[in-house]
Parts: sequence; C-alpha cells; structure tokens
Amino acid sequence: MAEAEQIEPVKTNKKPKLNSKGVWMRWMQGQWLIKHVPFALFLSLLAVLYIANGHYTDNTIRNIGKAQQELKQEQYMYKTLKSEVMYRSKESELSKAVEPLGLKRLEEPPINLVDQQKDK
Repeated sequence: MAEAEQIEPVKTNKKPKLNSKGVWMRWMQGQWLIKHVPFALFLSLLAVLYIANGHYTDNTIRNIGKAQQELKQEQYMYKTLKSEVMYRSKESELSKAVEPLGLKRLEEPPINLVDQQKDK
C-alpha cells in the first residue's frame, strides 16, 4: 500500500510571458545583438537582391515584348516589299515601266557574238 499512496508532484510548465520586461531585456542584450547582426545583414542583402532580380526580369520581359513587336513589323515590311518587287519584276510590268524611255521588247532572239581571235 505504501507504493500506491505515493503522490507524484504536479509539474507546472511555467513559461515567461512575452510581455514581461525581463524576457525582452534578455533578448536585447548587447552580446545577442552583436552575435546576430551579420545574419541580419545577410538577410537584408538577400531581400535587396530578390527585389533587384524582380525588377531586372520585369525589364527583360518588357524588352523582349518590344523586340517581338519590332520583329513582326519588320517581317510585314519585308513581305510587303518582296511582293511589290515580285509584281514589278513581271515582264508585263517591266515593259510598261520602260515604254516611256522608248525601249521595246525584242521580237527576235539575240545574236551570239564569237571572238575569232580566241579560237586560234
């Protein structure tokens, strides 16, 4: 019976209140601050780099969009000029263009000239 009658002491887990002045004073001691300043600076540097990277990617995406628009415009200009050159280089269009200059289309094939000096 002696074993059953023993009462275990009640354990209380009392944690210090966060609002108590002693807890904050312990955290704000000079040694703790000095010990963790390099880590805080490192985190600050990472935050600045993260923000800078975001701005850089925004500018890059914006520049890519502008370049794509310019490329499309250049492709349209190329296709337009190519079709215009194809149209103007047709034989009927060429004959119309040179008619005011007095040039006409030949009806007979051209004559081949042969250098007789080279044959000897």
